[in-house]
Amino acid sequence: MKAILGRKMGMTSVFAEDGTLYPVTVVEVLPNVVTQVKTVEKDGYVAVQVGYEEKKESRANKAEKGIAKKANTVPHYVSAELRGDEMGGYQLGDLLKADMFQAGDIVDVIGTSKGHGYTGTIKRWHMTIGPKGHGSGYHRGMGSFANNGRYNHGVMPGKHMSGHHGNKSATLLNLLVVKVDAEKGYILIKGGLPGTKKSIVTIRSAIKTVKNKPTVKPLINRAPAQKVEQAEAPEAKAE
Repeated sequence: MKAILGRKMGMTSVFAEDGTLYPVTVVEVLPNVVTQVKTVEKDGYVAVQVGYEEKKESRANKAEKGIAKKANTVPHYVSAELRGDEMGGYQLGDLLKADMFQAGDIVDVIGTSKGHGYTGTIKRWHMTIGPKGHGSGYHRGMGSFANNGRYNHGVMPGKHMSGHHGNKSATLLNLLVVKVDAEKGYILIKGGLPGTKKSIVTIRSAIKTVKNKPTVKPLINRAPAQKVEQAEAPEAKAE
């Protein structure tokens, strides 16, 4: 399994040559710099720590400067650990780029979901709303706790109630990679991804088997055509 860090930039649509539309999320994938290597002998597992998005040294603390110095690089805003059996062949200072994935790959994306603050049960747990008539004394409540005789001393653990909604780690499985451009540093992934715009996400190889693996059709090339300058024809010699 392999993985890389990226930044969610927003959604758009791309078209295949036969007219198929792919709704995709654009993930900016700058080179991930390996700042620390975890080994089985020393740490008990295989992983690499990477830095994403360079930071000025004047804005970094001593710990960040020390880590960057060992890897012969500059401090970074984001530091994360990427595990996987394919992450053991890297050395300090190596770069992980977007081309480790290809169009047609199936991946999982891990991010932090949008925060909604303190939310009621209707929105948080999708409970059914009560009667809307004026005589009803119940509209958007939590319903019966049904504790009589079973759990009289408190609320049963796991009861769906109002509370903080969102801002948690979320993982979407088996997403299709539509396009990879390592030169411009982005990956197009079909569908929406967890998190707000410009939030950090982790793209990794899918951990579950896909029976009917989808394929990506050739996309339309919208690059501007290069003008070919025609050589001027030599003037005809007068006879």
